[in-house]
Amino acid sequence: MATMKEIADLAGVSRGTVDRVLNHRGNVNPETQTRILEIIKALDYKPNKAGIALAAQKKKLQLGVILFLGNPFFEKVLEGVREKEAELAGYGCTITIVEAAFTLQAQLDAIDQLVADGVHGIALAPYNDERIREKIDELFQNGIPVVTFNTDIENSRRIAYVGSNYYQTGQTAAGLMHLMSGKDSKVGVIIGDRNILCHAERLKGFCSQLETDYHDVHFSDLIENHDDEIESYEQTFALLKKHPEINALYFAAAGVYGGCRAVHALGRQNMTIIAHDRVETTRELVANGTISATICQHPHTQGGKPLAILFTYLTTGELPAEELNYVAIDIRIRETI
Repeated sequence: MATMKEIADLAGVSRGTVDRVLNHRGNVNPETQTRILEIIKALDYKPNKAGIALAAQKKKLQLGVILFLGNPFFEKVLEGVREKEAELAGYGCTITIVEAAFTLQAQLDAIDQLVADGVHGIALAPYNDERIREKIDELFQNGIPVVTFNTDIENSRRIAYVGSNYYQTGQTAAGLMHLMSGKDSKVGVIIGDRNILCHAERLKGFCSQLETDYHDVHFSDLIENHDDEIESYEQTFALLKKHPEINALYFAAAGVYGGCRAVHALGRQNMTIIAHDRVETTRELVANGTISATICQHPHTQGGKPLAILFTYLTTGELPAEELNYVAIDIRIRETI
């Protein structure tokens, strides 16, 4: 097994420089850092586990997590965060959690708050905007790695993503709609916000699969509910009044309970409804037959795994084996909810 001295000799630097790269302490020329990281990867260097624990305790690592306000899905994510927090506490690592509204400015403010608090790494579900992308790149340049979860952001320097393959889950929803809605169905689609990449990807996968394979399922109209139950009720009610031909709904975001209340208010109970996640209200709607199927995405894993990736990276310098850490697609119907 390679030693730090061997890495230093091959890179033509001191062991102190290698140590600074491994422990993200900065003050290393970017070209030198790249050379050292390439040597570490080529030699498959693995720091001693006891040394990792000792180094982590000396560093007093602090990780930050940014969660959405008002979305019940993130209550389960928080459970995963808390479980990993208890595990990492044994290494002297603490977790700071910030709950923020899902808006551009709120997320930028939350990131700045964590940086001011002195965090060494951040896990977040990013708002899909160029300024968030630039902020993630800036954090990486300053030695603060970011792992995204639940939704991703393209072309940024985040070190990993943990969550669903949303395009594939949209395709899965199309397949379920084809199997469950019967011939010549007319579908209304409800998403949260086009600025949430996962919602846009679900929509893209859903529509692509309909166009390619399921010509008996027809897309009627699209609305946004901004993951808000009241807005979802109002928008779904208006959608169904405008399009009385709609006999199926696809909820590609939160706000499922409010939308289903609109269905009941209009007496449109004989509809095929496909949703996502297994929050308590959705579970009840599947159990009573209102929702035909829901596609789940393991929120507990999305809470814990980003912190594990950040901790490993900050203590060993190792990037995760996979950049895209997809959770399994979990389909639930009334009999399995």
